[in-house]
Amino acid sequence: MASTTEDLSHLPLEIRSIITSESSDGTPFPASPIPHTHRTWARTFSSHPEVYLQPSTLPQITKITNLARRCRRRLVVVGSGHSPSNLTCTSSWMVNLDKYSRVLSIDPTTGLCVLQSGIRLWQLSEALNKEGFALPSMGSINEQSIVGAITTGTHGSSLKHGLISEGVESLKIVLANGEEVSCSPTERQDLFRAALLSLGAIGIVTEVTFRAVKAFSLAWEQQIDPDSKLFAEWESKVWKQSEFVRVWWFPYMRRAVVWKADKVDGNDLDTGIVKNYDPPTSFQDGKFGYFVYHNLLALARWFPRITPWVEWFVFGLQYGFGNGEATVTRAVQPSYKAFLLNCLYSQFVNEWAIPLEKGPEALQRLAAWLHRLQPGDEGYVEHKIPFSAEGLWVHSPVEVRVSDTTVKTSAERGNRPWLDITPDDGPALYLNATMYRPYLRDPSYNATERYYEAFEWLMRDLGGKPHWAKTFAVTPEDFASKQWYGENFHQFRKVRDEVDPLGMFVGPWQRKFLLGEPAEEEDRLALEEVGFEQKPAKDGGFLVTGHQNAPVA
Repeated sequence: MASTTEDLSHLPLEIRSIITSESSDGTPFPASPIPHTHRTWARTFSSHPEVYLQPSTLPQITKITNLARRCRRRLVVVGSGHSPSNLTCTSSWMVNLDKYSRVLSIDPTTGLCVLQSGIRLWQLSEALNKEGFALPSMGSINEQSIVGAITTGTHGSSLKHGLISEGVESLKIVLANGEEVSCSPTERQDLFRAALLSLGAIGIVTEVTFRAVKAFSLAWEQQIDPDSKLFAEWESKVWKQSEFVRVWWFPYMRRAVVWKADKVDGNDLDTGIVKNYDPPTSFQDGKFGYFVYHNLLALARWFPRITPWVEWFVFGLQYGFGNGEATVTRAVQPSYKAFLLNCLYSQFVNEWAIPLEKGPEALQRLAAWLHRLQPGDEGYVEHKIPFSAEGLWVHSPVEVRVSDTTVKTSAERGNRPWLDITPDDGPALYLNATMYRPYLRDPSYNATERYYEAFEWLMRDLGGKPHWAKTFAVTPEDFASKQWYGENFHQFRKVRDEVDPLGMFVGPWQRKFLLGEPAEEEDRLALEEVGFEQKPAKDGGFLVTGHQNAPVA
């Protein structure tokens, strides 16, 4: 995809002139001649980048960076756009690395693999599996690029694993000055710790050296029970019973599904003692169930009071209307299949990490608030949430997962991200509150805003911090406080400001959550994008528009 100035006739004359002046070096400027619309996966936000670029070589990436600097343009790197926020939106220059996605090498002895940064997790899993390797842990989807997963703090669910980034041995990054640099726990350690969870604010990661593990299958099972059993076994059993454990909690039924999985002995698979097999197709994964649930969610927009009934009906068909052994589902699958979940429909997601031991208190207080329980009611606890739940109905389930980043990362090792949201002295519990958007329509009566306002208040009260890639309402002052990131936040900011002093990788999202608004407009960075203005998009969500801080010099 090599562009000519005719292809880019919509650009200002000054920019076309600059691009033309750099066309004699033999390196294409890989811009799409067709206007591009970027949409988040959930269609919550969309934007029209001025230029959409898909480089396939390192010289193209460095050329893009150098031209962006000369043209005074911001750069945004995007993969699947799975974050429901406007983090990946821009009216400036957008870079997609889907064509820069090769596996450069896999060491058959150590599992050390060198990857171009645009490779999607599903592509990486396929490539690793062919060589007898796998990712040690994964989240619930595989559409993200490896760098997208790393730089937003993606995690799985296991007390023996932390963030996906814990497997990263080193990175190469093209900085705003056009130079590709290497970093690791022993080389430019501060930059490495910033880039491991960079939120697009550091540069363009071009290469990842990652340590894979021997390929493995997971024998898993899941069972639904009253949530009282979950709480009773929280400390003694729930999270310690298997290497991988995750929970889905249903606030209206007061039940919970516990999914647990352990690695199958490789010899048992090789000899056929244990064989891979998939679970039965579930209600939601079938076409009929998918359609029924979607339409019930749509109906609940108009009649919110049926939401508890929808939960009972849909998840009864999905997991069973009883409890215990009768609801058990089992399977043995390769890890890259076993970890995955169907995300179903467009959605808002608000996820926070709190200390693991606070889990029962968090869910019990949330349940008491949602059910508007009074003293003497079964399940009553004092929730203390200072907002009314009257007339509010929320979606299910709340996903509950764990990680422990202290197992394999730390400040002493030099591989703990500055912006890791999890506690640095023990396990983290992630609570994920999802609100669906059936047929791309928001829930009624501002339900999402009301729910998330109360949810975030509770998470703050329990010592939590928000997942960077999700929806949240937090200020840079919160992040910089001693109770949250403190000096680590300032270290991240220091590195960011050093490697990108002009703000080539700064937009309204980074300004709002990382940098804070400047005291004076003239204090804005030269290349930062300013905005966003937003208006309803024709195909759902909001169309956001920004503008450059300064014109082409």
